[in-house]
Formats: sequence, structure tokens, C-alpha cells
Amino acid sequence: MGVDAFDKLVSLLNYPMYVITTLVDGVAAGCLVGFASQTSIQPPRFLIGLSPKNHTFRVAADATHLGVHVFDIEHLDVVQLFGSQSGDTVNKFERCHWHSGPAQMPILDDAAAWFAGKILDRFSLGDHVGHLLEPVGGSPPHELERWVSYGDVRDLKPGHQA
Repeated sequence: MGVDAFDKLVSLLNYPMYVITTLVDGVAAGCLVGFASQTSIQPPRFLIGLSPKNHTFRVAADATHLGVHVFDIEHLDVVQLFGSQSGDTVNKFERCHWHSGPAQMPILDDAAAWFAGKILDRFSLGDHVGHLLEPVGGSPPHELERWVSYGDVRDLKPGHQA
């Protein structure tokens, strides 16, 4: 009964969505993530939950850093690319514009804001693995954007099931 109440509550929430990127030994990977949150102000920390079922998780297992991107609704197509395609079968980075950022992280050019974070720790969160990040560089938004949130991608068919 408690799980049902929880499921109903969280289905009403409209979380921000993030595109996470990484690069290990020349292999770039990225995916859409909804399980993410700031966890500390001082020192600054951010938590990303990655599903072990997806390509990005497997690449990130050997990564030292992750790129964290937010998008305005104008670039929903990039968010959809990273949320609906699997890196197991598609090179997403051939289908978008990006550049190398801090710690050589792939930074998506159409992101409204981003930061790169050093992975400090990894730990189980249930069916996802938490990656605790320390920000090491980034670019803030230039103005208040209409961020892509869960409501904008609710009907997106994922590249992998969580």
C-alpha cells in the first residue's frame, strides 16, 4: 500500500531531465537521466543515478568524470536523441554538435547549461548506481530557460529499460 502511494506521488512530479556524457579510452557515451540531484552546498556535490542496463553506465564504470547538461525546450531533439537511442547500436555524438570540455568530457553544444564533475564515489541506489560528483568546470545558463523536464519526455520510448 505504501509503495502504491509513493508511485502515485512521484508520477505527479515534474523533475528536470539531464543528459549525462562521458569519455573513456576514446569511447564517448551519453544518456538521458531523471534520477539526479544536488546533494550538498558546501562542498558542492551532485548525484547522478545511472542504470546498469545502459551503454553509458558500462562506459562510465571506468570514467573519472561525467558531463551533466540541461536543455531548454528549443533543443528537445537532442534530449530525445540521448533518451531514445542506445549507444549499443547508435553513435549519438555523430548526430549532434559537441566539443571537448574539462577532463576531456564531451560537452553538448546545444545545452543551455552544463558542468563537468569528478566522480568521487559510486554506490547502489537499488536498480541504479549513484555517481557522486564534485563540479570541476561548467557554463551557467545565460537567461532563465524553460528546462526540459519529465513531462516533456514522459512518452519517449527509452533506448534501454531501467
